[in-house]
Amino acid sequence: METSEPILTPQASSREIRDYALTSRWTALHPHPVQKALWREPVRFKVVPAGRRSGKTELAKRRLVKALAEPKDWAKPRYAACAPTRDQAKRIYWADFKLLVPSNWIDRIVETELSIRTKWGAELQVLGMDKPERIEGSPWDGVVLDEYANMKPIAWSAHTRPALSDRQGWAWMIGVPEGRNHYYDLYNFACDPANADWQGYTWFSSDILPPAEIEAAKRELDPATYRQEYEAAFVAFQGLVYYPFNRSDHVRPFSYDATESLMLCLDFNVSPGVAAILQEKNNITGVIDEICIPRHSNTPTVINEFIARYRNHKGPVRLYGDATGGARGTAQVAGTDWEIASDLLRSPFSGRVSKRVPKSNPAERARINAVNSRLKSAAGEIRLIVDPKCTFVIKDFEGVRVLEGTSGEIDKKSDPTLTHLTDAIGYAIEYEHPVSGGGKARMVKV
Repeated sequence: METSEPILTPQASSREIRDYALTSRWTALHPHPVQKALWREPVRFKVVPAGRRSGKTELAKRRLVKALAEPKDWAKPRYAACAPTRDQAKRIYWADFKLLVPSNWIDRIVETELSIRTKWGAELQVLGMDKPERIEGSPWDGVVLDEYANMKPIAWSAHTRPALSDRQGWAWMIGVPEGRNHYYDLYNFACDPANADWQGYTWFSSDILPPAEIEAAKRELDPATYRQEYEAAFVAFQGLVYYPFNRSDHVRPFSYDATESLMLCLDFNVSPGVAAILQEKNNITGVIDEICIPRHSNTPTVINEFIARYRNHKGPVRLYGDATGGARGTAQVAGTDWEIASDLLRSPFSGRVSKRVPKSNPAERARINAVNSRLKSAAGEIRLIVDPKCTFVIKDFEGVRVLEGTSGEIDKKSDPTLTHLTDAIGYAIEYEHPVSGGGKARMVKV
């Protein structure tokens, strides 16, 4: 339902628009000086790395709706809200746009095109930048690139920027950082006083969110991830991938319980063939055992070794691992790796085996963040330990390194014996304890 305030026309000034609640969806925002500057300063290009859930996307939505009513010297001004994929852009923007734009402004809504056209010809569209060429063609008057750190570097320079030239359009690049990639470079460019058309704006989530929410995030996230996600820090991921791990904090006995769930974590490698076996008690994840067959291994070899060790286990067995095992894998016979594993486990653990694997693997960074957050949260809590007998797992945690020159990707080539066990563990931890929510994959009985 719309407010009783008069509906503004394209002839109204931007100052008037800012002072009105156009619909009931225009609720009051938490006052913040940097956000006020972002809203008011007449800068053409604004780069906005800011903390998670701190209002940057909400401001961008309102800026785009406000722009619809700004008078232009040409017909049919056009504005776009963009995210890394179309589905993501639709999820972030579309429903809210239909509540933020007053119904008295609207000429038509085209659901298939995710577009709203006003009675005076201004258009607002939602786009995915997985194909940046979608923004090419007709000129644009204003664009928001949301989660810009996760877009291709050329999304701005080669596609969006040229589309703004004809009408001297404006742009906001917003989102949380993702290491020191192209977003980091653009933010530094925007903060350089020599670039008069640019400005950078940043603030912490703690400026906006309740203290209890910030403390909860600190308990859930490792220090580097917390700084990136909630303080918008461009963290330089370098050195060890699992940097919180150290033997004094994380290596200690974790007793096996034959009645509790076993978490069998698989990576489907051949040399070495590996698996990690986990259990959880009192919100602590323990790596209780490992399988590491250095050469000439395959999925049946690893699974049969697990069966030999745990045939008498009384509790459930939960499978986690590389989703690409759904393609023909290490055995190259008798089906996929997951089919082979499921078939072998069905008899000894009848009715007690479930597979907890998504259709596709999580992003590598999401998996790393989940593991590091269990190793040590920003609040200092340790929720992942490794039994001393798991020497190969310990070696993995101590040895896996960041690929030099990247925004935190794992170096898979320097030592081919590493990464497999921590990858396998990461699939399970990201499934059970994701740092960014999003729900879990469907559990399937084997």
